[in-house]
Amino acid sequence: MRNSTLSLVLLALCGSLWPAAGQPSRSAGVNTTILSQIPQRIEHFIDTKTVAGAVTLVATGADVVEFDALGMADIEAGRPMAKDSIFQIMSMTKPVTAIGIMMLAEEGKLALRDPVEQYLPEFHNQRVATNVGPDAARLATPDHPFTIRDLLTHTAGIVDAAPAAIHDYPQLMNVPLDEVVRQLARQPLLFQPGTQWSYSSPGIEILGRLIEVCSGQKYEDFIAARILRPLGMKDSFFYPPADKVSRIAMVYASNSGKLAPAPGSILAGDPAKHRQGAVFPAPGWGLYSTAEDLLHLYRMMLNNGVYEGHRYLSPFSVHLMTEAHTTGIHPVGWMRGADYGLAWEVVTDPLGELAGHSQGTYGHGGAFGTQGWIDPQNGLISILLIQRSDGGTDSMRNVFLNMAEASVGK
Repeated sequence: MRNSTLSLVLLALCGSLWPAAGQPSRSAGVNTTILSQIPQRIEHFIDTKTVAGAVTLVATGADVVEFDALGMADIEAGRPMAKDSIFQIMSMTKPVTAIGIMMLAEEGKLALRDPVEQYLPEFHNQRVATNVGPDAARLATPDHPFTIRDLLTHTAGIVDAAPAAIHDYPQLMNVPLDEVVRQLARQPLLFQPGTQWSYSSPGIEILGRLIEVCSGQKYEDFIAARILRPLGMKDSFFYPPADKVSRIAMVYASNSGKLAPAPGSILAGDPAKHRQGAVFPAPGWGLYSTAEDLLHLYRMMLNNGVYEGHRYLSPFSVHLMTEAHTTGIHPVGWMRGADYGLAWEVVTDPLGELAGHSQGTYGHGGAFGTQGWIDPQNGLISILLIQRSDGGTDSMRNVFLNMAEASVGK
């Protein structure tokens, strides 16, 4: 009887030390005081109408040390934000497309140094803007055809704007990917490939078409079959299923100091219509996802390509993606102190970037304010999910990322 009583006491004590399902762990080596203040700081940005609501997640190693949902997912519907709320993560899609490219490279179905025209003949005889002096309006021949690597690093010179013939496809999503790429091929390059950096979502759309040609599958089917489903990213998709719509967070914009639903002129169109009838998957910005789903993806990257015992990428591919490829080209990226890897922005000078990241931290943001960053030096993952289409969230981003980094020891 005595032994049974002791066993029950020990079980109860252990149970009090283990986090409840879905709750953050109290990981050793983290500053829980700083982590506990993240919700308070996020509430400030909600109270001042910077955003309607937010989901934040901080993980170190195998532990989730901060995970909160605050504010509203949909003000008009009276729907609070939840931890499983679904967001348009926009350009955070780009590294997912790049992972697909790396998978095909590992299988020998393409090589990163290959000219894109080798797979997509519509890019034969490409032209490039001269961009200098009295010849600025003339077109020249590229010194070399742009490569898959050039697309991954945003150094191919692909114009970021939509072609005139399909100028509204980013809003209507009514043009198939193969036709979008054919139209892109008719536009001249901005500069000689590899000589400058210019952020280009259409460049990533070309990579999505490469995935189709080299895999024999539709882009969105390849990504779902090879990345989303195997990683358990059950709430990640390009076209919302009917049973997920009620969990999608509304996109807002500022209107006279208040937040109002964003207009139909934003990427992907009216956010309340949930891309009904869309046929364009948007490899550069089309993914919906959740904090938990992104955590699975980022843990795979942090663990050198392995997640839950299954290898998705080789360690070399992860290394190749997360090393700076644009050193010597200026300006590059969205933050001072960063360069670009293969579709990831990589911190090369923490004193220039000033968000608390260690050197080698990599990640990506999205047009509606979402952020996801991986710090290999500290084993840290930081995810901020919000939906604001007209900017104004830089301070919120910097506050969150700095607090997340400050919570771990260097």
